[in-house]
Amino acid sequence: MVEIFNPATTSTKGLSEFAPDSTAGRKLVFYHASEGKPLATPWQVALTRSKLLTELNLPEGYILDCACGSGIQLGAHMAILQRPGIGVELDPLRAQASAVNLQSIATYRNETDAERMQQTRIFASDGRDGAVVCAALADHFSLDTFPNIALLHLDPARPRNSRTHGLEEMAPRLDEVFNGWAPYLSEGLHGPAMILDLSPRLTHEQRLEVESLVDAVWKDIARTWVWTSRGRGRVDRLALWLGDAATKGIARRFVRIPPSIAEDAHVVSGGRQLGAGDGLPKSTRQPPRRGERVSILDAALVESGLAETWLASVSKSEVFTWGVVEGRRPQIHHAHPLRLDNPMDRMLVQATGRVVALARMELRIETVDQLVELFLEHDIGKMTVRVPLSPEIQPKVQGAIDRQLSRRHGRRNAFLAQQPGDDMLLVCITE
Repeated sequence: MVEIFNPATTSTKGLSEFAPDSTAGRKLVFYHASEGKPLATPWQVALTRSKLLTELNLPEGYILDCACGSGIQLGAHMAILQRPGIGVELDPLRAQASAVNLQSIATYRNETDAERMQQTRIFASDGRDGAVVCAALADHFSLDTFPNIALLHLDPARPRNSRTHGLEEMAPRLDEVFNGWAPYLSEGLHGPAMILDLSPRLTHEQRLEVESLVDAVWKDIARTWVWTSRGRGRVDRLALWLGDAATKGIARRFVRIPPSIAEDAHVVSGGRQLGAGDGLPKSTRQPPRRGERVSILDAALVESGLAETWLASVSKSEVFTWGVVEGRRPQIHHAHPLRLDNPMDRMLVQATGRVVALARMELRIETVDQLVELFLEHDIGKMTVRVPLSPEIQPKVQGAIDRQLSRRHGRRNAFLAQQPGDDMLLVCITE
């Protein structure tokens, strides 16, 4: 039995979980169901992704989200592209919440009377069954033909407390959605437009497995992988954009969401197809030298395989030596300062500076006094520890350094890095 929700008439009765979205200036309150809030897409992230679609030529028709959850991403697509939407959610309460949220978004944007809102419906149904949903919509609106679907967006449910995710754990499964909806998607110049939201924890091999599932239905369809980050060196969203949603000649895209909701995202594009490798640079061991530069980059940028593409845009024929590639603090060594005049580029660097001193010692509470004496020799008044330490030790070491330096009168800012593979500490003056 398919239950249909009209956003204009759906009430909040029975929905008890709701909260304002801080990325919308707290003017948007979204309802959720079945503990859906932790899984919901922040409004700023949803808008950013939708704005990228405006650069593409999508066919006419509906925006479909066949596992729409709270409906926030669907609402953003509809608002930015000015298209009607079809949302499908197996859980009736979540389907109800999604309909309520679509109406809230329309109210927020003064678009409740827009024709696209009158054509929009949310279905409590099986998101894998395109035939049932299309037939239900056609019958609901007394249409002679099935609706045209311009874009399919899929964000399947995944285990919440797991370090790794297998493709078989997604619900609904990718292959079942592909087979259920393939006959109903509008064909564009480069194939049907689709966005597949995937776990950011997928390995390179699992990403290739996703491509194999896609190729089984749409052989050699255009594709662009997109890594989205809100900072903290973490990939928040990994997605595969397909067909007319892909960008010709762009295999990878890194999207950095800025802290301010008033600013546009920073986008880095390029890279190699996934079949050519994971795109990660190769680390090289070499002795550190005073005078060289050390930069610690955004780990999410490096994970996307686009770090070297970005570095080419902020340097002049520079040769970079990668000391650390994986983990929270990817580290490069280079001869000249990076060109970071653009504040957006500066967001992609955790720290950058010139090595002024080397200290071969283990960083512990017991060695802080000795290190502080070295810092004072170089007129350092503020030192940020960027050395891998356990969560129990790091704040104690940082606090001890801060207390000692606060009683002195150093004028320079610096950070402390570590030479990969040994206990050599690098004292770097910030640039």
